[in-house]
Amino acid sequence: MTSHDEPLALRNFSCVVDAEKVAWLAIHCPDSPVNRLSSEVLQDFSRALDYFDQKLPAGLIIHSSKDAGFIAGADIDEFSGLDTPQKVTELISRGWMLFNRLAKVPYPTLALVRGHCLGGGLELALACRYRLLVDDPGTSLSLPEVMLGIFPGWGGMQRLPALIGAPAALDMMLSGRPQDARKSLKLGLADGIVAPRLVNQAAKSLVLSAKPRRKARGLAAWLNHPWARPFVASQTVKKLDARDPHHHYPAPRVILQIWARDDGNALKAPELIDQLIRSDTARNLLRVFRLQERLKAFGKESRHRPAIKHVHVVGAGVMGGDIAAWCALKGFTVTLQDQDRGRIAVAQGRAHTLFNRKKKNWREARAAADRLLPDMSGDGIRRADLVIEAITEDAEIKRRLYAQIEPHLKPGAFIATNTSSLTLEELCGDMQDPARLIGMHFFNPVARMPLVEVVETATVNFDVKAATYAFLGQIDKLPLPVQSVPGFLVNAVLAPYMLAAMRCIDEGIKPQTIDAAMLAFGMPIGPIELIDTVGLDIVRDAGRHLSGSAATPACLELHLARNELGRKSGQGFYQWKNDKPVKPPAGPVPPGLAERLIEPLIDKTREQLNRGVVADADLADAGVVFGTGFAPFTGGPLHYTPPHGRILTT
Repeated sequence: MTSHDEPLALRNFSCVVDAEKVAWLAIHCPDSPVNRLSSEVLQDFSRALDYFDQKLPAGLIIHSSKDAGFIAGADIDEFSGLDTPQKVTELISRGWMLFNRLAKVPYPTLALVRGHCLGGGLELALACRYRLLVDDPGTSLSLPEVMLGIFPGWGGMQRLPALIGAPAALDMMLSGRPQDARKSLKLGLADGIVAPRLVNQAAKSLVLSAKPRRKARGLAAWLNHPWARPFVASQTVKKLDARDPHHHYPAPRVILQIWARDDGNALKAPELIDQLIRSDTARNLLRVFRLQERLKAFGKESRHRPAIKHVHVVGAGVMGGDIAAWCALKGFTVTLQDQDRGRIAVAQGRAHTLFNRKKKNWREARAAADRLLPDMSGDGIRRADLVIEAITEDAEIKRRLYAQIEPHLKPGAFIATNTSSLTLEELCGDMQDPARLIGMHFFNPVARMPLVEVVETATVNFDVKAATYAFLGQIDKLPLPVQSVPGFLVNAVLAPYMLAAMRCIDEGIKPQTIDAAMLAFGMPIGPIELIDTVGLDIVRDAGRHLSGSAATPACLELHLARNELGRKSGQGFYQWKNDKPVKPPAGPVPPGLAERLIEPLIDKTREQLNRGVVADADLADAGVVFGTGFAPFTGGPLHYTPPHGRILTT
């Protein structure tokens, strides 16, 4: 590309106009690792459009000069000041008017997207005539505002349905689900995909092509017609009621209503929007998002060691096998060791199911499977950069294993234990170099649970800590620093919660009634189903470590005597079929049952904070939200305030 003009001097953008008068406008927010559409950035973009009004280009290509991606959305820090209806309206109007202006310029426009294109970034791209995506694994398009309790107010609710049809657009807007480059092309969201080496040529060719703007066709277009919207909305509401029967999350219904009634224009529903944006739910979901970003930051810290490439996992049970599969999915070479070849085979079978679900391209799924290698003899230990131990929760057995592993570790390699309740001090006493042992506590199911507790002691080597956090960032997990005490944070707070639930069974309350109470509260899974999922034997063993002298509930003893261990045995408190519990009708929920069950969890969270298990209250809330699924709309257990006089019923 040849520059013959440098027309703009803006803080957040740079522009080059080439010999064919195509303007290449690059966004690059200088004080941020990602591009965000703050009020300052939008003002700069408006000035750029002012300039192009005076000097019409042959075409405008908007791209990012950041490796991180295109645009990560609006600047959510600006949402905290929205304390009046006027401020809410001003924020919406700012982007709505600017992107409408972009959509109407007389010259062709193209959004060249590589990496993430989220929220307001996608709304900007939708206002362009064309969207060209770089064929890159990191390219991802989404409108995730609903996950923050808000809505896409800068034109996305109007332009996305017009482009790809109402059903696909509503699915994206109401779930926040991202689409990769190939799925985006298939949906009609993109005009093309291009290999990185051909980006400039392809972008210029498309922006100068004079092709008409894409729009939905056929049934997809018809379902976006005003006459059809009431029918589509009524069907969609049924799905929302099934997903959120207790209406904890108002944003999806507001988005649906604005699309159906107001043609996607939030400015036509000011009272509804003001009520939503300034609601406790939106405030709390934004808080949870910030907590998530804080945990992500631990995984992005500078890497002080060579990158981990080879992971060796000892133990092919549910946890070890699924940890190995997840690491292979994320690109690591993984050797999986177990004394039982059949257990390795079962783990490989689960891994193949995961790979086929997560990788739409069969070649990528096959490549992930090829990275997961059975290793009964443990030869992979000598080559591994990281050894993850995921065997039975017995300190003596773990210590004997470390004595076998440690002499074969290569220089710089280290061991991470997936212990759920034992302290590092119990485990490292016989090691030649205790500084090489760190806790890396994953949660079940590994593929769905984002949190990993990083268990630290003063003796753990600094480079080992740095490598652990960097590794967890590489496999897209949220690392939470915790101190080495029994149960750490998450299992310590779950123990009294699950114990209280089993005590209720002993009192005669049905398991399904207990679960129904907590689902109504907002938990993603009831405590009894959680016990079945974790395994009754594991719950018993962890309870012995964490519950002190508390007697084992009679109902737990009864099932264990029958060898009914939960999901993994097909029978626990529930019968399991096709990996799902069979639950009879719940019946009426006793008043106050949810509060009775959640109180010991909240109390234990506060106790662990006071003991210094986590550094502060925000990290305590983050750990419990992302480690247990504690209702995100509450903002976390320490942030939660029970509604006065509220009685939970199903």
